[in-house]
Amino acid sequence: MIRMGVKFQDYYEILGVKREATEKEIKSAYRKLARKWHPDLHPGEKKAEAEEKIKKINEAYEVLSDQEKRKKYDRLGANWQSGQDFSPPPDMDGVHYYSPAEGMGGFSNFFEMLFGGMQHGFGDKQGPFRAAPRRGADVETELVLTLEEAYQGAEKTFRLDMQAACQQCGGSGIRGQSFCSACGGTGQHSTPRTLTVKVPPGTREGSKIRLRNQGGAAPGGQAGDLYLKIRLSPHAYFTVKGDDLEAELSVAPWQAALGAKVPARTLDGSVAVTVPPHSTAGKKLRLRGKGLSQKEGGLGDLYLKIVIDLPGQLLPEEIELYRQLSQIRPS
Repeated sequence: MIRMGVKFQDYYEILGVKREATEKEIKSAYRKLARKWHPDLHPGEKKAEAEEKIKKINEAYEVLSDQEKRKKYDRLGANWQSGQDFSPPPDMDGVHYYSPAEGMGGFSNFFEMLFGGMQHGFGDKQGPFRAAPRRGADVETELVLTLEEAYQGAEKTFRLDMQAACQQCGGSGIRGQSFCSACGGTGQHSTPRTLTVKVPPGTREGSKIRLRNQGGAAPGGQAGDLYLKIRLSPHAYFTVKGDDLEAELSVAPWQAALGAKVPARTLDGSVAVTVPPHSTAGKKLRLRGKGLSQKEGGLGDLYLKIVIDLPGQLLPEEIELYRQLSQIRPS
């Protein structure tokens, strides 16, 4: 058994998160730092610094993103102070700790002392501490639909830039005894993907469609899921109000005064609407069941707001009639 003091690595400090940080906060912090310190973004003299940074960032995320490793790491208790020498706790006696030279490559002595060769295997690639493949990360993005597509259902094809496992290192982030230069040690690279999804009828704003195994890749493991959050594009005619729709209905002055049947647009097509006599501007007509699909079943309503539409150009006869009307009912 190899026993030696090594410098403590404060993984929480490296990722810039609190010790009570959630998995989501840890993942978010890691992604930001991985993008910031990707070696390809730091050419020249700063590349070596970036490689060292990304090495520490990857190591911190390797531990804090895994519940079992994080629990073991958190048991250090009083040894939290950054920079303090660390010796393995008593419950780890009898474990043989491998050094990077024995096949790990890329992880610090502190990681080795605490966890042994856990991720990438040892010289014989069959070490007793090989970790089970982890599931890939779930990914969420927006899918923009028209109101008609959400109401009637549709088949949508869209393109995304997704993170996939690096082909050069198989997603490990390590090649030989150093970090993979192709992915900068992140184990991933961005690749465009084209997907087609069937949007069910009655889909609502804010709802989510789940595509299994279409999310983040995981080397040797199952890919995560892709969640499409629905966002409706603004409509030129309809306004969404919960389960209901609102729209304007243009009628001529004589139609509002005398009553008439006028065409009105709905999501199911055009219908004839009865405008009652003596209708005033702003009056609302309710069309039952012409709104959106409700969660509990059924449909909302469509409310048509009457707008008096005066022709832009009047014929001489029309002008004379309006003049006579003004004399009958002066303001």
